[in-house]
Amino acid sequence: MRNVQKVISGLCLMFVGGAVYAADASTAGNAHYATCVACHGDNAQGDRAMGAPRLNHLQAVYIDAQLRKFRSGLRGGEGATDAAKQMAAMAAVLPDEQAIADVSAYIASLDSEASAATIEGDVALGGDYYNQFCGACHGAAGVGNPALNSPRLAGSDDWYLEAQIHAFRAGQRGAHADDRTGRQMRAMAAILPNEQAIRDVVAYLHSVSQQD
Repeated sequence: MRNVQKVISGLCLMFVGGAVYAADASTAGNAHYATCVACHGDNAQGDRAMGAPRLNHLQAVYIDAQLRKFRSGLRGGEGATDAAKQMAAMAAVLPDEQAIADVSAYIASLDSEASAATIEGDVALGGDYYNQFCGACHGAAGVGNPALNSPRLAGSDDWYLEAQIHAFRAGQRGAHADDRTGRQMRAMAAILPNEQAIRDVVAYLHSVSQQD
């Protein structure tokens, strides 16, 4: 299904929030992605040793939104993690909004296998937590919902998901007054009752990645 979605998106122009995601993403965004390769890899498959997550499972509109947040200071500002601050500096290299749209479309056009599991958890219990607290926004089996500004979670690196849930809970992400979606996610992350519940949800999301 994901490959079919990639083909369809490659044949169309997509207009979201004023940005134009070019059908020929490889031509438009490849040059801008050159600054990302050292950390995120040739196919945006990620590199845990560099602290760089997989990106190619994400929708272009979500990548675009996060790059804009990094550039504006909604992410990666005061109180953020070191990794987020590094990403804010890299996002600032992109020259304009069309460059953001182009590189976002290029990343979304790439593909790779989901990374191996690094976190153990109770998949069944994690599925229960996910369906109760997360599924209404992020969709069944973590497929995401762009209409709700909710990214795809299936296919994400489990270590990165865990780190981001912790960042939301600690106020290192989603604390900016103008980050509406970040504040929503921060509130939801706080609902998970303990560390094991976080690992269970992450393990569940990794399990659905293998079925994708």
